[in-house]
Amino acid sequence: MTGILGAKEPRPAWQEKPRAITRGAKAVALIVICALVAVPFLIVVSTSLASPDEVTDNGGWVLFPTEPTLQAYEDILSGGTITRALAVSVGVTVGGTLISLFGTITLAYALSRDHFSLRKPLLLMVLFTFLFPPGMLPGYLVVKNLGLLDTYWALVLPVAINVFNLVIMRGFFQGLPQELYDAARIDGAGELTVLLRIVLPLSKAVVAVIGLFYAVGYWNSFFNAILYLNDSDKWPLQAVLQTVVTRGANLGGNTTEALSDSGAVAAPQTYQMATVVVAVVPILIVYPFIQRYFTKGVLTGAIKS
Repeated sequence: MTGILGAKEPRPAWQEKPRAITRGAKAVALIVICALVAVPFLIVVSTSLASPDEVTDNGGWVLFPTEPTLQAYEDILSGGTITRALAVSVGVTVGGTLISLFGTITLAYALSRDHFSLRKPLLLMVLFTFLFPPGMLPGYLVVKNLGLLDTYWALVLPVAINVFNLVIMRGFFQGLPQELYDAARIDGAGELTVLLRIVLPLSKAVVAVIGLFYAVGYWNSFFNAILYLNDSDKWPLQAVLQTVVTRGANLGGNTTEALSDSGAVAAPQTYQMATVVVAVVPILIVYPFIQRYFTKGVLTGAIKS
């Protein structure tokens, strides 16, 4: 811009081109942050691939194994505790995510429609649970009185709908052009038809993001399993991993003798780190396919509340 005398007015600081020292500092900070994330994960993967003797000789951790082996993975995935827990985690994650998406989509759509008579009181009730969440003891009593203890429903139903995800999806539905709804109603479409044929096809981004949020939550949850499942054979992978890492419990195939024969008792870190990798890899595989929807879904859903 040009002032009265023709001199250019200085631009705001955030519009100025960053200096070389600033760009260099950002690059160094980015490299340090990436190293802080990548190096520990590299150590975990390397330790899981090292032999028990090498892990013992290096004090429990290995950065570059001299003779990589998949023996630890073969042992923990040979039909024992980890295999069973992995199957439970996959089932709970897939089933729970579908249930959560169904409940969140239907409730968010109802709360986004102005002609829904119970919209305001229901929305206030939902937001009240967000501001004043129940404690552990009331939640346990509810699960117990409903007869859900020691069942997989206890891992899904108490956390089926997340208020934060519900608000994001409701905001996205409210942001869709009102003309679409009006045109559908003129053509005689009911609410279910509008939701299935108009709203959901336009909501792929936010549904993908909310689905990822739910899937990660179910996959990483371990406390509810320890709290509600008395039978440890029903525990998901994260609950087993928490027990293994904190208590040093034995892992392996069908029997603990397999561990003793392979040296896992002398070097449990090999099996612990292999379990960590098995617990992390599924989310790392799924995330790249959802990443392109992530920013678009969250920002679009947050435009209108």
